[in-house]
Amino acid sequence: MAIPIINNWQSYFEHRDEGRGSSYERVILNDILMEIVQRHGVRTALESPSFGFTGLSGINLMYLAKEGVRVSLEDHDETRLMMIQDLWQEAGLPLQSAFNPDYKRLDYSDAAFDLGFCFSALWFCEDLASYLQELARVSRHCIFISVPNRMGLGYKSQLKDYTPEKYPYLKPAHIDPASVINILKGEGWEMVESSLFDCPPWPDIGMSKEDFLRQKLGIKLPQNASTEAATPLCIMDYYLDKDPGFAKRMRRLSFVEKHAPEAFKRIWAHHYYMLFIPQS
Repeated sequence: MAIPIINNWQSYFEHRDEGRGSSYERVILNDILMEIVQRHGVRTALESPSFGFTGLSGINLMYLAKEGVRVSLEDHDETRLMMIQDLWQEAGLPLQSAFNPDYKRLDYSDAAFDLGFCFSALWFCEDLASYLQELARVSRHCIFISVPNRMGLGYKSQLKDYTPEKYPYLKPAHIDPASVINILKGEGWEMVESSLFDCPPWPDIGMSKEDFLRQKLGIKLPQNASTEAATPLCIMDYYLDKDPGFAKRMRRLSFVEKHAPEAFKRIWAHHYYMLFIPQS
C-alpha cells in the first residue's frame, strides 16, 4: 500500500533503490501478467492511472513492452509523466503517454486496447464509477485491477497514518473489490479470476525495515543501520540488461507465495487482483 509514496515518489527517480519488497513484487506481478497476456492474446495495453506504487513510477508494464506488447500510460502529474517518459526512453522501449487530471474520461476509441490495467491506483480516481466505465469501454479482451489487501496486517498498520486532511487526494473507499466488481458487471464484464498475491516472507511495512523498527516499534538502532549501506536493488537494471539474474533471485523468495494456505495469505499477502473479461 505504502501511503508515503505520495510524499516521496520523486526520491526513487534519484536513487532508484526500490528495496527487496518492491523488487520481489514486480517479478511476481510480471509472471502473473505474462500468463494473462499469453492466454488472452494481449498485444496492446493501457495503464491508467500509472501512480500508486512504491518505487519507480510508470514501469509496471515495462516487462510486457519488452515482450512485444504496445503500452500506453496515463498520469495526473505532468512532472512525473516526463520522468516516466525518460525511463522508457532509457530502456529503448516505445511508450504512448498522456496527462489525465482526474481519470473521469479516457480519451481513446472504443475497444482500443486488449488489456486495461490498474495497479494500486484506484484511489487516485476522482470518480470510481466514471473511471471504470471508461476503462470498460476502451478495453477489448480483459481488465486487470489490483488493490491492496485490505485484510492484510500491513494494510491495517499503514492505514493508521491516513487522514482525509493529510491525504486529500486519496480515496480509500475506491479500493473495495465488491464495488469494482459491481460497476464492471453493470458494464458487461465478469470477473473470471481473482487471487491474493505478493506474499513474500516479510510483512507489508511500506518502508525500510530500519525505519519500521525505529518509527513503528520505537526500537533504537545504531545511526549507521540503514538500507543505504546495502546493495541497491532496482528492476531497471534487469530491464536494461545489466542484471540478467535479477528475476531468478527474486523468485527464490517465493516459497511462501507458492505454499502458504489461503487463510494465511488473507492476513499476509500485500495485494489482491481481479481479472475481468466481457460477459459471454
